[in-house]
Parts: sequence; structure tokens; C-alpha cells
Amino acid sequence: MTHVNSMLDVYPKDLGSINRTKLAECIQACFDCAQTCTACADACLSEDMVAELTQCIRTNLDCVDICAAAGKILSRHTGDKAELTRSVLETCRSACRACAEECAQHASMHRHCEMCAEACRHCEHACAELLASLG
Repeated sequence: MTHVNSMLDVYPKDLGSINRTKLAECIQACFDCAQTCTACADACLSEDMVAELTQCIRTNLDCVDICAAAGKILSRHTGDKAELTRSVLETCRSACRACAEECAQHASMHRHCEMCAEACRHCEHACAELLASLG
């Protein structure tokens, strides 16, 4: 069991109709993606061809900020606003899609970009799954 699941289990109020499994998976995917994108941006900065990776680094860092914010917002449940949750999930999906597409362009040359694209696609999927479960 992850800390995400543990924290959801001890939340003192009813979480309502939200799918706890999908919520936990999405929160974890957001934080995993933020870490992976941070590491990818750092690895890109270490590449000899760093000037050619400027857009990749920028996209990574944008994805980091959005995924981290989404993970934090999805971890808060007091006074939850469904409209904000949907907006955050859509924004995170969009950032992950853009980052996955950018990293995929460099994946054949840089394993870190390949791994980052995978993490972004996983997070995009987790956000889509949670969003669909919200109705």
C-alpha cells in the first residue's frame, strides 16, 4: 500500500462517489511524472547537445509544475470543487501529452527522454481515467 492510499484511507470524512483507486493512481502518477520530468530536464542539461534540447527542457519543467500542482490539489478533499478538479485534470493531461510528444522526438537518442515520455503517457492516462470516473 502506498502513502497515497494510506492517507486516503485515514481521511476523516466521506470522499463521496469518487473512485478511490483511480484517485490514488492519479495522485501517484502525477508525483511520479513530476519527478521523472525533473530528472529528464536535468539529464538534458547534461547532454553535449543541450542547445538542441531547449524546448524539451522547457516542456519538462512546465510538466513538472503542472503535475506537482495537480497531485497536491487532488490530495486535498476538504471543500472539494468538482469543476476545479476537472480543470486540473484536463490541464495535467494536456501538459503530459505535450511533454510526451516532445520527449518522444528525442527518445531514440536519449533513454531519459524515452522514460520521461512513458511516465507522461502514464500520467495522461491516469488523469483521463479519473476524469472519466467523475461523470
